[in-house]
Amino acid sequence: MTAQTDTVTAVYKVSGMSCGHCEGAVSAELSQIPGVTSVQAVASAGEVTVVSAAALDEEAVRAAVDEAGYELTGRA
Repeated sequence: MTAQTDTVTAVYKVSGMSCGHCEGAVSAELSQIPGVTSVQAVASAGEVTVVSAAALDEEAVRAAVDEAGYELTGRA
C-alpha cells in the first residue's frame, strides 16, 4: 500500500508561452512560491500545472507568472 501525501494540484492558463524557454521561465518563477513542489508548463497548451502542499493564493501565482513575462488568464 502506498502512502498518500496531501497535495493540491491546480492548472492555470497562461498566455504568451511559445517555446521551451518560456516554459522554463514560468516554471522557475512558480517554483519559488513557498509550498510549491512541482511545476509543469506546456507552451503548446498554454497551461501550467502546479502541485503544492496547500492551495496557493492566485495573486501570488499571477505575480510569479507576470515576473516571468507572461499573463495568467485564469484557471483551466
